[in-house]
Amino acid sequence: MKVVVEFYRTRDADDLRAVIGQQTMEVADIEDAIETVWKLSTTLDMPQQPDGVSIMDADGAMIYSGAIERLQT
Repeated sequence: MKVVVEFYRTRDADDLRAVIGQQTMEVADIEDAIETVWKLSTTLDMPQQPDGVSIMDADGAMIYSGAIERLQT
């Protein structure tokens, strides 16, 4: 399935999210997407280290959203 991944930083004062990276990719399922996203969060060249991620399907429907540290456990 095709997914769009957005990496973001969250501002503590008001929870505003700033997208700092975006990738479109093909994955087998949501578990594969989450595993791939974790790897990308440490290897992509982004202006800042992301603290959150959103995964959307090809139609823009949210599949997953959460903190990066939760992905690493």
